[in-house]
Amino acid sequence: MAVSIEDIKKLRHMTGAGMMDCKNALAETDGDIQAAIEIIRKKGQAVAAKREDRQAAEGCVLSAVKEGFAAIVALKCETDFVAKNESFRALTKQILDTAVAAGAKTLDEVLELKMDDRTVREHITDEIGKTGEKMELGAYECIAAPSVAAYDHLGNKLATIVGFNLPGVSAEVGKEVAMQVAAMNPVAVNREGVPASIIEEEKNVAIEKTKAEQVQKAVEAALGNAGLNPNLLDSEDHIASNIAKGWLTEEEAEKARGIMKEAAEKKAANLPQQMIDNIVNGRINKYYKENVLLEQEYHRDAKVTVGQYLDSEMKGLLVVEFKRVNLNED
Repeated sequence: MAVSIEDIKKLRHMTGAGMMDCKNALAETDGDIQAAIEIIRKKGQAVAAKREDRQAAEGCVLSAVKEGFAAIVALKCETDFVAKNESFRALTKQILDTAVAAGAKTLDEVLELKMDDRTVREHITDEIGKTGEKMELGAYECIAAPSVAAYDHLGNKLATIVGFNLPGVSAEVGKEVAMQVAAMNPVAVNREGVPASIIEEEKNVAIEKTKAEQVQKAVEAALGNAGLNPNLLDSEDHIASNIAKGWLTEEEAEKARGIMKEAAEKKAANLPQQMIDNIVNGRINKYYKENVLLEQEYHRDAKVTVGQYLDSEMKGLLVVEFKRVNLNED
């Protein structure tokens, strides 16, 4: 039977599928709208199976809040072109709103939530059928706290949510801290929240760096006392280049190698532990100030920390938790 343009438009409106897909589905089902919908959905499942091994590196990240609850959803796809498509963005928003309304706690829970009598998982499969691209719910994060805030960065590739220990936090203050999290990418709320493994690694790096710096200072001092320029002797490649340029003689280079070896060995064997510990502790404190949210410089006023800013806005106000989802590399 002939397929009417009215039926094609109706099916397209109901499914979001392309005109030719709708026409072919209606022709195959002799104009049966419901049967045609099933064909289009099965096509989406087939496309999803074929694209399973593809990488979904683009997408849309959105956040939302309701009283005492905030969430982030990241719906991922293959290309930025699809990520900017209004249908894709609308689906991301619909999934987010559904998750927030349900107070969903996990990604798996979100996938099984119902939207228009179909699960989120099924709606994503339908969207795959429309676009021909792999899609997946790439991330879901949520926070429950007395006050919450959210921030979506321009371009919808990055979003943050923040929970506070006190009720009644203003939208302005909440957004400011959520923006801080987006811009400065802290590791934890406070020092206690930083994983011990990270601090151990930072200490090891700081110890080795400090020792190397102290040895290098001793080597440079020894070369200077011998009348040799340390800047001409900082690597074997540099030494060879400077000899070729006539800035060093072979004899000076050999003498310098002996001085450097002796000075390095002597200093390495006599590094004062207390000095090393003091420098390392200073570096660890610097790490905390750069990576712990409440100790970071507030992004609008470097004279105060985020913790000080919060206390000035509401006595005793603290961040208890934050989440950050970014599709791009930091």
